[in-house]
Amino acid sequence: MEDRLQVGVITSPHGVHGEVKVYPTTDDMKRFSKLKEVYMQTKKETILLHVRSVKYQKNMVILGFKEFTTMNDVETLRQCPLLVDRKDAVKLKKDEYFIADLIGLKVYTDLEGELTGTLSDVLQTGANDVYEIKLEDNRVIYVPAIGDSNIEVDLKEGCIKLHVLPGLVD
Repeated sequence: MEDRLQVGVITSPHGVHGEVKVYPTTDDMKRFSKLKEVYMQTKKETILLHVRSVKYQKNMVILGFKEFTTMNDVETLRQCPLLVDRKDAVKLKKDEYFIADLIGLKVYTDLEGELTGTLSDVLQTGANDVYEIKLEDNRVIYVPAIGDSNIEVDLKEGCIKLHVLPGLVD
């Protein structure tokens, strides 16, 4: 499991006082109001940043950091992920999982216990999540994360058991 979880990605500078626009990658955009610090992942290093201001603009978050005070300071930070320590992550409800914990899990069918493949991505469509599963023969299938799929996640065993709906795998 990852020690840090992504909560957003810097998209661009905002204003002249070193603020940045952030695309949130968390279900609860308002969680940024409670953040005191985040880690920024650059191509070369991970930097601890201290949050000095939080504003909301449509579907974006505007963050100011104590470490940056001018637009020039943040101009090169585009596309840098923002991370939080797992201990600072939002608390999950029963049968909820962080996407970072699901990716890479082995996927088995519940009928025969056969290895189907590996979960390679989770697509968030709005209606429900969709699991992208890379099969052993390198084909890719998409399984909706809905009740009909009877999904059972076991993080300790590193696997997901699901019912593959008819027609998904030929």
